Amino acid sequence: MLYDTKAGTLNTSRRNVLRGTALAGAAAITGTFAAAAPMRRPLSTPTLRIPDNALVQAQAQQMAEAEPVDLSGYERVQQRLVRPPYAPDHDQVATGEPKIVEIELTVDERLMVVDEDTGASIWAMTYNGSVPGPLIIVHQGDYVELTLKSHTRNVLEHNIDFHASTGALGGGALTHIYPGEETVLRWKATKAGCFTYHCAPGGAMIPYHVCHGMNGAVMVLPRDGLKDRDGNALPYDKIAYIGEQDYYLPTDENGTYRTYQNAGDDYADSLAAMRTLTPTHVVFNGAVDALTGNRAITVEVGQTILMIHNQCNRDSRPHLIGGHGAFVWESSFTDPPLTGMETWFVRGGSAVAAMYTFEQPGVYAYVNHNLIEAALLGATAHFSVSGLWNNALMEQVVAPRTIET
Repeated sequence: MLYDTKAGTLNTSRRNVLRGTALAGAAAITGTFAAAAPMRRPLSTPTLRIPDNALVQAQAQQMAEAEPVDLSGYERVQQRLVRPPYAPDHDQVATGEPKIVEIELTVDERLMVVDEDTGASIWAMTYNGSVPGPLIIVHQGDYVELTLKSHTRNVLEHNIDFHASTGALGGGALTHIYPGEETVLRWKATKAGCFTYHCAPGGAMIPYHVCHGMNGAVMVLPRDGLKDRDGNALPYDKIAYIGEQDYYLPTDENGTYRTYQNAGDDYADSLAAMRTLTPTHVVFNGAVDALTGNRAITVEVGQTILMIHNQCNRDSRPHLIGGHGAFVWESSFTDPPLTGMETWFVRGGSAVAAMYTFEQPGVYAYVNHNLIEAALLGATAHFSVSGLWNNALMEQVVAPRTIET
């Protein structure tokens, strides 16, 4: 919505243009969304401008005239999305012909505790109530048919941009919804790999939503499953889905984290904090210690784990302390995997898959190997591995003891 500062009323003309058009796409392409304010309050200076109407109409006309796709031969299946770090039920090797995979995401603006020790919290922008949003898994050639909904209690406008898709700003141009609305988007998974998805309403609202947790990952598997460079199958027993999130929480003059009554109330303060490019927290799965201690990811010796790491905003360098990335796909599943990696690279705005078979029991720390962020800002997870110890791999020859110096 636009706020008419002269009349003091809400102007719904932008909503009317949004409906059934590619306004959002045109706005982002032409750079006309300088910033977007939360719906509940105006900015002191209007910063939203309607893009050139001719461009909007031209894109709408192109979509209206496009040939309809014949999907009559496709089987429809529903995928029940689950909370991270877990993965939905799926086949590692595709069965039959490509399918239309139906999924549902609900936008949920909710107050979340980031650090229990300090009480730091944030009005998180989430898909299905979690940071990161749920992992979506399909096979190359499948269609993803998303129903995107927004709770009526929400405050802000939202959409979704799938890095795995093609055209219309990853679907972001076609999925803008307000509280109490829904939309349906279908796109074809033409590229195999792991990909980020995130909210991208336009202008400053893009980093605002992303840095409030509104991102997740899609894994598009090759139809014949994962393989090494020689074509040998690489099956896995379990997926560990880890979303790395950078937060920029505003503080007062005493360094105390601020609290806010409603979603969007922190907009101006958050933008000021984000401009420092210095996160107050870098965490896995939404909060400090979300995946440590009694919330660690459980594994057994001999199990092969596919670790999917998503970072929507900043570069990261994951490292499994005590283990390795036996096979790592930093780019796509069509490229041969890297092997025997000690630390791998996640480019900001991407997701990466790494595979490892655990050989020893114990607690393994999975960290961003910027150790400042791991130890001080929260970017640490634990794998708790059960099984029998193998002295052939490691043995404590002499326990710590006092010596004379």
